[in-house]
Amino acid sequence: MTFAGWLQIILVFAIVIAAAWPLGIAMAKLFTRAEPTGLERGLYRLAGVDAGKEQSWATYTFAMLAINFAGFVVLYLLQRLQFHLPLDPQGFSGVSEPLAFNTAMSFVTNTNWQSYGGETTMSHFVQMAGLTVQNFLSAATGIALAVAVTRAFARSEAKTLGNFWVDLTRATVYVLLPLAIVVGLAFMALGMPQTLQGSVEATTLEGARQVIALGPVASQEAIKQLGTNGGGFFNANSSHPFEGPSAWSDYLSIIAMLVVSSALPVMFGRMVGDIRQGRALLIAMLVMLIAAVGAIYWAEANGNPLLSQYGFASAANFEGKEVRFGLAMSALFAAVTTGLSCGAVNTMHASLTPLGGLVPMFLIQLGEILPGGVGSGLYGIIVMALISVFVAGLMVGRTPDYLGKKIESKEMKLAILAILILPLVILGFTAISAMLPLALSSLANAGPHGLSEILYAFSSAAGNNGSAFAGLNANTPWFNTTLGIAMALGRFAYIVPVMAIAGSLAAKKKIPQTQGSFPTHGALFIALLIGVILILGGLQYFPALALGPIVEHFAMLAGKSF
Repeated sequence: MTFAGWLQIILVFAIVIAAAWPLGIAMAKLFTRAEPTGLERGLYRLAGVDAGKEQSWATYTFAMLAINFAGFVVLYLLQRLQFHLPLDPQGFSGVSEPLAFNTAMSFVTNTNWQSYGGETTMSHFVQMAGLTVQNFLSAATGIALAVAVTRAFARSEAKTLGNFWVDLTRATVYVLLPLAIVVGLAFMALGMPQTLQGSVEATTLEGARQVIALGPVASQEAIKQLGTNGGGFFNANSSHPFEGPSAWSDYLSIIAMLVVSSALPVMFGRMVGDIRQGRALLIAMLVMLIAAVGAIYWAEANGNPLLSQYGFASAANFEGKEVRFGLAMSALFAAVTTGLSCGAVNTMHASLTPLGGLVPMFLIQLGEILPGGVGSGLYGIIVMALISVFVAGLMVGRTPDYLGKKIESKEMKLAILAILILPLVILGFTAISAMLPLALSSLANAGPHGLSEILYAFSSAAGNNGSAFAGLNANTPWFNTTLGIAMALGRFAYIVPVMAIAGSLAAKKKIPQTQGSFPTHGALFIALLIGVILILGGLQYFPALALGPIVEHFAMLAGKSF
């Protein structure tokens, strides 16, 4: 760990905060604007949407589920029929049924788990018209849901939460699309390919023939990072030199991943009329994320102590790390991609030390709230905030309230239902897979590390993250199917109770804050919120979570290999 390394990390967060603050203010103005623009009116007219008609929480949620189901079907069919479609210069055949199911569910749920090699499986048409389109829609869906939950606190005795189609359109047209154009052009300037050309052949210095895949990389990479999607054009994702051609492109990727998710708490504070509340949520997110970065940085900087016995000058773990990136930025990338629901680097996590790998796994299992996926991080941490103020309210002997809305048994039951979805899915599928020979045959490693590979896979799927401990061959009927189901449950089974909470809170009358109310914008609330998140995460997962990485850590110290 070096001063220069920490300086790099601090500079990234400083740039993100500087960019997120005005973006959050602009988004608050966008989603509170009553009248649509001329462009919006044209789009609503084409789609047959009545922009002036607001929706109840149930109707809003049904609209969200409907468009996501339609997107799943379309993407599935595009993959199966890609050999009949244009822009297939390599002549790829149709994707198999289990893999097409897994990939369609993956991109619709903003997970972007990849059981396939992009450059050897998907045509340019499917990459652009299928995967990239879902990168926009899944991220816009998350923003729309976060806006609806925010309105639940901003309104009093309301029966509606807005119009899903309006929120989805505004999130896409005015937030994601402009940012993606700017970031995409920057990526092209930094060396990312953007072409409809197919693979080209080259001759290496040794005289061997090499096939180099090309395609519309920069455009997909831009929304991949901004939307915390993680699905890359290439199998190696951002570890591929065409997706990460330089240290500058990697730096921009991290900033792009963080900026929209970090802007949403700012938007939340503005829309509910309490700027300090949005700031408190953002601080809680960033404090835990920075602590996670430090833990990974420390573990990787110390590396494997056994190496020093063989005369190596440095025991730092450089396996899987790019020299141009360094340990500090590699640690930041690992923490950001797992704290943000964005598996942008699939191979890096497998090269982490056991304790270094434990941190990303734990970040995913907290529910992707640091600062989480675009939209999902905000409504996820709000669920944690409701539980926190409920606990605090019981301590001071009064009915708990958050931003003037009473938190009662109905909201708590729904909140507990939401947070139980992830452990039930993750631990349930992991336990079944750990006993099935057909699942165990996919492991490249036995023992604790093999268990970590399975646990990480289902954590990543249910947490809608998309990163992986390389070594697990997930492109099998069992894993393609079960991981796809885990993605659907982790996304939609979580959203429904959250939206029910929003509907319940919106219908309540706002009560004035008194001296007896628990302060929800100061250091005490931030500390309580962090504590509740860590305690809930530990209680739900730590026994199973620790088994693989910690046993593997002590095995490493003993000179054993698994």
